[in-house]
Amino acid sequence: MPSFDVISEVNMHEATNAVDQANREVSTRFDFKGSGARFEHNDAVITLHAESEFQLQQMLDILQNKLTKREVDIACLKIDEPRASGRQAMQTATLRQGLDTPLAKKIVKLVKDSKLKVQCAIQGEKVRVTGKKRDDLQQVMALLRKAELEMPIQFDNFRD
Repeated sequence: MPSFDVISEVNMHEATNAVDQANREVSTRFDFKGSGARFEHNDAVITLHAESEFQLQQMLDILQNKLTKREVDIACLKIDEPRASGRQAMQTATLRQGLDTPLAKKIVKLVKDSKLKVQCAIQGEKVRVTGKKRDDLQQVMALLRKAELEMPIQFDNFRD
């Protein structure tokens, strides 16, 4: 029986490259000269350091621009509130991956409400969709592409 997986992944190598490019741009921009503004990237957490919250906002715009150019969907970014202490301001942005349980349940409910002849199963951080006809699976893909979900989704492991 044909099947596919609904996943939400981020290409971490491209994200690392985007952070490096953003660091390079911040180090060469005149308005950031001598401010010590920088990006730090550890696993899925990007930390922004600057002197003021205004500079943090500018850095966040630079980061989002670089991520977009590298084809990393910025909808997966979870941006925390800026924290200021003395002369230093910090902000963290987390790259979220995988479908959490509420989102997976929402996807399953969306597919079941469409009355298509397919079955959905939540398997960890992905949703497996199985059906008898390839056309039904393609309709599910189209339905999920149009849906307003809070995370970007991809389709993987299409088996015929």
